[in-house]
Amino acid sequence: MAVITLLTDFGYRDEYVGVVKGMIIGIHPAATIIDITHGIAPQDVVSAAYTLKAACGYFPKGTIHVAVVDPGVGSQRDIVAVQSAGHLFLAPDNGLLGPIIEDGWFESGYRVENKNLFRQPVSRTFHGRDKFAPVAAHLSAGLPLKAVGRPLERGQLRTLDIREPRMDDSGILEGEVVRVDRFGNLITNIHARHLTELQTDQLRTTVCGRVMIDLADGYFQGSPDAPLAIIGSHDYLEIAVNGGSAAEVLQATPGDLVRVKAGHK
Repeated sequence: MAVITLLTDFGYRDEYVGVVKGMIIGIHPAATIIDITHGIAPQDVVSAAYTLKAACGYFPKGTIHVAVVDPGVGSQRDIVAVQSAGHLFLAPDNGLLGPIIEDGWFESGYRVENKNLFRQPVSRTFHGRDKFAPVAAHLSAGLPLKAVGRPLERGQLRTLDIREPRMDDSGILEGEVVRVDRFGNLITNIHARHLTELQTDQLRTTVCGRVMIDLADGYFQGSPDAPLAIIGSHDYLEIAVNGGSAAEVLQATPGDLVRVKAGHK
């Protein structure tokens, strides 16, 4: 019996999350369901993608991760089931799984199209209840993955339209802010391994016109309103403020450019 995780932008005020759980339990009463979060900003696929990647590795192999941040619900977009690094992911094919497979973590994939697994009738606006939940429940109860639909290749999956970390011709590493956590920390898509390409411990990070020298050892460093750069708990570069919100201090939002170069000048 697999664990099922849920990650959505449904929020906590309405009945949507409870209904999804009810659908799962109705099909598989012994299912174990764990919420990653339902606080993703509405339709924020990029934030959902990086939140899922940050969380999934802490669950046991065989976990079924259901991620429903789906601006295209009701359209012709596919739902996909992807096996990656020993986990199974159910998500709309809108780039949400891009970061999961970017490191070559792709074992197999299928289009979720077996209508016999769906709740009927299928709503145009609530596929989380009518498609994702029942499919996850059946898979958790032992349904073979190949029963959900046709196989697909990694190259057929949609990717995110974001600035991938890269070194430009002048030796500056560029990435971007991909999400803002509830503390106002700016989470970037620059991994610690990307920084090793700069081959130095002396770093100069620039975000929204503000410059940070080197990496802090903890959030406690620096004065209030003075942003600092730090490697966060998931090994990605973050911009934070001691006792405050980097998002507010810098007036920063997801998509903002982040540049890191070697040296202090």
